[in-house]
Amino acid sequence: MTYKLSQILENLDVTFSHADIEIDGIHTLSEATSSQLSFFTDAKYTSKLSHTKAAAVFIDEKHADLLPSTTVALITDEAYLNLAYSSKFFAHKMGTESTELKVGEKCDIDKSARFGMNVVLGDNVTVMAGVYVGDNVSVGSNTLLYPNTTLYHGTEIGRNCIIHAGAVIGCDGYGFAHTKQGEHIKIYQNGNVVVEDDVEIGANCTIDRAVFGTTYIRKGTKLDNLIQIAHNCDVGEHTLLAAQVGLAGSSTLGRNVVMGGQSATAGHLELGDFTTIAGKGGVTKSLEGGKTYAGFPAIEIKAWRKMQAVLMRLVKKR
Repeated sequence: MTYKLSQILENLDVTFSHADIEIDGIHTLSEATSSQLSFFTDAKYTSKLSHTKAAAVFIDEKHADLLPSTTVALITDEAYLNLAYSSKFFAHKMGTESTELKVGEKCDIDKSARFGMNVVLGDNVTVMAGVYVGDNVSVGSNTLLYPNTTLYHGTEIGRNCIIHAGAVIGCDGYGFAHTKQGEHIKIYQNGNVVVEDDVEIGANCTIDRAVFGTTYIRKGTKLDNLIQIAHNCDVGEHTLLAAQVGLAGSSTLGRNVVMGGQSATAGHLELGDFTTIAGKGGVTKSLEGGKTYAGFPAIEIKAWRKMQAVLMRLVKKR
C-alpha cells in the first residue's frame, strides 16, 4: 500500500520543504529503498546517513545536512516517536476472510484448522486440530504443525519442520516509542518471520516478527519448549536453545550456538559460531565464538569457576 508523504505527516509535528512523494514502507537507513521512510536516532549510525537511499528520513536538524540530496529531511526532535505514528499506515489489515487453500499432494489437514488468504502448503504437510495459519503464509513440504500452533501473516516455514503445540510464530515484537508525557505508542511490526528447513520448535515457544525486515531461524536449529525470540533476531544454523532461553531484539547468533536453560541475551549483540552459554548465563555484550561462557554478566567459564571458588572460600572463612 502506498501513501503520499503529506498524508503520513498530516497530524505530525514535522516540517519539510519538498515536492510530495509516494511512500510504500519503512526500513532502516541502510536497507530503505527510494520509496521508503527511515529514521535517525543514534549518533553511532551517523556514517550511514550519507549512504542511505531512503526517500525521506525523520532526523534532527543538527544531522540533516549529512543526508544525500535525493533524501528528504523530515526535521523533528522526536524521530522515534514519529516513526511509531507512521508505522500504523503500513500495518497488515487483520481480518477473518480466507481464500482457497493451495495444497500440495498427500496433505493431512484437520477440519478445525483455520486459514487466511493466499496460504500455500507443500506436499505431505500435516496440520492438526486448532491450528491457525494467517494471510500470505507458506509451509514447506513434510512439515508437521501440532495442535493449536499459530502462524501469523507473512510467516514462511521451510521443509521438514516440526512445530509443537501452542507455538506462536510471527506475533508482534515488543516495540513502543514514548511521548514526553510518558505515554507508550505502538510501533507496528511490519516485518515477518522466516523459519528455514529442518527446524524443530518446541511447545509454547514465541517468535516475534521483525519491526521491518525479517526474524530468521536458520536451518537445522532446534528449540526446546518455552523459548522467547524477540523481533529481528537471527538464529544461526544448527543452533540448540534449551527451555526458557530468551533472546532480546536484534540478537544475532552464529552457527552451532548452544544456550543452556534460562540463559538470555541483551539486544543488538552477536554470539560467534560455536559459542556455548551455560544455564542461567546472562549475555550483556557480544562474545567471541568457539568458547564457553557462564554467569551474569557472562564470562569465560574457567574464570567464572575460579571466581565462584574464591567466593566460597571467603564465605567459609567468615
